[in-house]
Amino acid sequence: MKIFNNKRGQSPSRAFKLSPVAAGCAVFVSAMTGSVYAADEAPAASDAPIQTVTVSGIRRGIEAAISIKKNSDSIVEAISAEDIGKLPDATVAESISRLPGVTAQRDKSSGRASTISVRGLSPDFNGALLNGREQASSGDSRGVKFDLYPAEMLGSITIYKTPDATLVGQGIASTIDQRTVMPLDFSKRQVAVSYKKERTGVKTEFAEGSGSRKSISYIDQFADRTVGVALGYVKFDDSGAQQAQADGWGGWTPKLTDAGAPLYNGQNLIVPGGFKTDIQTDPKSNEGVMGILQFRPNKDFMTTVDLFRSKDTDTTHKTGIEGAVCGSTGSYDPNGVLSNATISNGVATSGTCSNFKADIRNHVEAVVDKLNSWGWNSRLKHDGWTTTADLAGSKVTHDSQRYETTAGLPGDAKVLDSISWTGFDGKNNLSPHYTTAMSYTDRNLMKLTDHAGWGGGLTGNPQAGYVAIGVTTDEVKSFKLNTKHELAWGPINMVEIGINRTNRDKSRVQNEGNLVIPGGNPYGAAVMPGSDTTVTPQSGIVVASWNPLGSLGTIYNLLDKKDQPIQTDKNWAISEKVTTTYAKFDMDGKLGDMDYRGNFGAQYVHTDQSSTGNFVDTSTCAATAGKPCPATIISGGTTYSDFLPSFNGSLDLGNDQKLRLGLAKVLSRGKMSDMRPGGGASIDAGHAGGAILTGGAGNPKLEPFRAKSFDLSYEKYFEKKGYISIAAFYKKLDTYILNVPQIVDFATLGYKGPKPASGSTVGILTVPTNGHGGNIHGFEASVNVPFSMVSTYLDGFGAILNTSNTSSSVTLPTSGVTVEDASNPQIPLPGLSKVVTNMRLYYENHGLQLAVAMKKRSDFVGEVSDFQDNNQLTYIKGDKIVDLQAAYEFKTGYLKGLSLLATVSNWTNTPFERFNSTPDKVVETIKFGRTYSFGASYKF
Repeated sequence: MKIFNNKRGQSPSRAFKLSPVAAGCAVFVSAMTGSVYAADEAPAASDAPIQTVTVSGIRRGIEAAISIKKNSDSIVEAISAEDIGKLPDATVAESISRLPGVTAQRDKSSGRASTISVRGLSPDFNGALLNGREQASSGDSRGVKFDLYPAEMLGSITIYKTPDATLVGQGIASTIDQRTVMPLDFSKRQVAVSYKKERTGVKTEFAEGSGSRKSISYIDQFADRTVGVALGYVKFDDSGAQQAQADGWGGWTPKLTDAGAPLYNGQNLIVPGGFKTDIQTDPKSNEGVMGILQFRPNKDFMTTVDLFRSKDTDTTHKTGIEGAVCGSTGSYDPNGVLSNATISNGVATSGTCSNFKADIRNHVEAVVDKLNSWGWNSRLKHDGWTTTADLAGSKVTHDSQRYETTAGLPGDAKVLDSISWTGFDGKNNLSPHYTTAMSYTDRNLMKLTDHAGWGGGLTGNPQAGYVAIGVTTDEVKSFKLNTKHELAWGPINMVEIGINRTNRDKSRVQNEGNLVIPGGNPYGAAVMPGSDTTVTPQSGIVVASWNPLGSLGTIYNLLDKKDQPIQTDKNWAISEKVTTTYAKFDMDGKLGDMDYRGNFGAQYVHTDQSSTGNFVDTSTCAATAGKPCPATIISGGTTYSDFLPSFNGSLDLGNDQKLRLGLAKVLSRGKMSDMRPGGGASIDAGHAGGAILTGGAGNPKLEPFRAKSFDLSYEKYFEKKGYISIAAFYKKLDTYILNVPQIVDFATLGYKGPKPASGSTVGILTVPTNGHGGNIHGFEASVNVPFSMVSTYLDGFGAILNTSNTSSSVTLPTSGVTVEDASNPQIPLPGLSKVVTNMRLYYENHGLQLAVAMKKRSDFVGEVSDFQDNNQLTYIKGDKIVDLQAAYEFKTGYLKGLSLLATVSNWTNTPFERFNSTPDKVVETIKFGRTYSFGASYKF
């Protein structure tokens, strides 16, 4: 396959000599060229003669990705567009999760792939780039939300498993570089429009959702091809399918006296404890805009400005009912009295309990993420030197609102409800069928109120609900200057040196507390707006429903809650200044009769970090709404430096075979929330050595995870059409961040509260700490071949198969992390599925395209957001997901350029399941159903 020129020293762009069917011409040539040799060249354009590309569809994307992999000096995996604005999947995360050693965790609300793990490491260990530039993130961590990058905007995605010295923003697991199109790499004007209609939640017993996805791309050249313009627009809407969620209160099935209820005819029967059942919908929308302007007046100078903007809105609505059956859930909820019971072996299999006070739950969590990313890149060639300057910025604003509202009978209601049940098995609170005497759709009865006295009743604060409103802002600004020059130092043919400065500022501000009905009446109630109703799952009880967004200040007042976790964990600011200088030397030559090529070099990275936060005296803190904990603003920081050498070598074994070796020292920075200085302290009277001050905090002196990596890969290529690859890797994690207790003087942190009897302010503070690491190792095998290699009768058929097996010696103590199930003293490395397998079978010929894809991963520890807006680790069951695709492209006639597409996602309706300790202890099961998509695209 003649796709590169062996003369090193040319720019990556010039290294390509493209034939009409070459994989490297997958329309997005510029996206490829920047990825193949030098990430820092983004968004450099090609100087090679532009040729017309006629290959299209599945094979175009496959061949383009093969070109990226084959011609890279690093060990990489790649996905490339099958056509303008057409990656293999609707989202970036879905596409790259099909690559060897790559997995995605599904969002438990939408079922869509969200976060990416590479080689068994969590998403925080990936560097995320757009056109070679580091990107901001939306959460407390650094893991990028790939939903903010619509697939239609991208031409290719390259995952660097081994870095080189010019790759800034790298991670221990990988560096994921997303590339957009560059207009001057096209020979003529290109316009593409597409529209798809979706049905979500198909094959579930609840209401389906519907959505649409539309996009337009415009690429053109002007002024004798010295000016190029590319514009793109994407809009996606999904109403959200209904999902059923049920909670049997952990299986609590008490006897009457345990529930606080009197005996039934002298018998202490087992009765249902309580239940919660919700219908959830997740409306979602995304809107993205891209603009690129290139100016190339001559072959020696080019400047490019690119803008990328995206807005992602994700809203989760939950409507349901919850209550204790015969017992109580609060001071306004009296215990019930059992009547009309049917008894079997000491179990009330049916019956009625009086004094029932249910909670109508209408909760909503709305998240709006806004991304603005821009860059200005200029390249000048002069006297054998090629100098590039790149100025860029990326900013993400994460706005969140969480309303939890309660409705029901007010606390002073004189007439209460009763609840009846049948079919109770004595073990499962969700086994019975429940009926109520009152209507929970009657808004004259069921008011917005503190129905159960959850805020403390008459002696505490009313709590007709809860609200949390916050904003997280992350801004990255960078400047990069590098130059390279051809050399003739034996095997060394080029040197490239540069400097990159990145300033990053991230902050989180959150305000939350009780929702109260104005008027000062603890029994205060308000009429629920609207007339909507919802049928809850499990027993089909119909309840009144509404959307509480925006009700603060109109229906409710806020009673601030400023306890220690809110002030310290959710209010902080971090600043990083990172200066990276680097040098890389390209080389090629002969080892015996075999050609080799590659590079070696190093980065010197200097980091200056600082942060501010709050320190709270928890010993004098009431921790209730309206009574803020005393807090002191504190700050901290540190500086440190790292030397990161790297080597990439590729040996040509002949017959299109390559043996690759990668050696590097790499780092990944910790979660930014862990770098906050804030925390809290109180007196631990039960400490083994006597009363002592104890607490927890972040660590403003926290340094990165550091590792040494070794990669070896064998690759056999079949011209431009396929390959077989076997790779092994080993990463020695020199340091790993763990929460570790340390001896500190709390007075130096601003503690001014009560002291233990000893009078000492020296105590134990648990903080994120750079501790000893471990290792992670594994192997990957890939096959990507067309069946025409076997027989011409199989022309058009092909398969992509890959599997990986990964192990790690790293375990985390559950005492040092936020994990849902802490019954085990240790948990595996988060993000690690031991076995990951992907398969894609396809047929493409005469315009017809058919494909079936499967991805499978084993059990792992993942991360979800809890009801307090904090991320927590949890056990997640492995899954197997099957997707189908069919398309037809008109090649001739009046309809030439028109393509029709139909897809089915999650054909097997694989659920999302979480468990405690062992897979047989399932705590949550969510079924998303299938997603059907039908659409058309037209290119001219």
